[in-house]
Amino acid sequence: MRRLLILLLSVVFFSCQEEVDLPLATIEGEIPVIEGTWTDKDFYNEVTISLAKNYFDESTRIVISDAEVVISIPGTEVLIPFVYNSSSRSYRPKDRRKVAKVGERYNLSVKWGGNIYQASGLMLEAPKIDSLTYEFKEKRLFSDEGYYIKAYGKIPFTRDNYYRIRVIENDTLKNNREDYLLFDDTFGLSFFERGLELNYAFQPGDRVRLELFRMNRDVYNYFTQLVGLLFNDGGLFSPPPQNPETNIRVIQGEGEVLGYFLVSPLLSESIFIRE
Repeated sequence: MRRLLILLLSVVFFSCQEEVDLPLATIEGEIPVIEGTWTDKDFYNEVTISLAKNYFDESTRIVISDAEVVISIPGTEVLIPFVYNSSSRSYRPKDRRKVAKVGERYNLSVKWGGNIYQASGLMLEAPKIDSLTYEFKEKRLFSDEGYYIKAYGKIPFTRDNYYRIRVIENDTLKNNREDYLLFDDTFGLSFFERGLELNYAFQPGDRVRLELFRMNRDVYNYFTQLVGLLFNDGGLFSPPPQNPETNIRVIQGEGEVLGYFLVSPLLSESIFIRE
C-alpha cells in the first residue's frame, strides 16, 4: 500500500511539471554598449563600442566604428582624442603617451548617432604586489592536482577598496564567468599580506601573468552585477536577467546606453612555473 501511495504521488508530481517561458524585455532601437578602460599603462587604454543584442540573440556582434571619442580632465583644456583601430576593433588614443595619473578625474565623452554619452572616473593610487610564489598540491576535493600561485602584497587604504584580478595563462585571458575575481574590504584585506591563492592548477612550463585593478565603486558594482547575470541559470527561482547598472549617462539625445567606464591603476606581475 505504501509503495502504491509513493507511486501515485510521483505520478501527480510529474504531471504537474510544466515548462514556463518568462517574458523578457526586447531591445527597441539601437542601444550602444560602451566599454572604456583608462589606466596608467598605454597598452590597455581603449574604448570599444557595439550594439546591444537581445538575451537569446546569438548573432554576430555589431561594432560601431564611426563614433567620436574623447577623454578630458574637468576644469582644464586637456583633451585626449581617440581614433578607431580596425585591427583591434576599438578606439585608441591618438597620443599613446597620454595615460591616467593618480588624483586626476577623467571624463569620457562619446558622440554617436546624434547622441552624446558621458562617464566619469577618478584615478586612485595603486596598492602593492610584493611577490608571486607557487606550490605543488595534490588533487583535493574541489581542486585539481597542479601548481597553485599565491600573490603577496599590501593594501594600505581605508576607503575605495574595490578590486579585480585578471589571470592570463600563456597569453590567454581567463574570461569565463568564474574568472571574474572581485573583492573588497568587507571582510578585511589582511589576507593579501598573508598570500592570496588563485584557484587554478597550473602545469610546468606555464607562464602566468596577474593583473590587479583598483576600481571606483560604480564600476565594481557593474562587474558584481555582471557576474550575477552570468551565473543566472534561468531557473524558476532565479531572478529575471537584467543588465548591470552602467556609470555612463545620456547627456544629449534620447534612448539608453549600456557598459562602463573604468579608470584604474594597473599592476602586472608574471611568473614562470618550473617543476
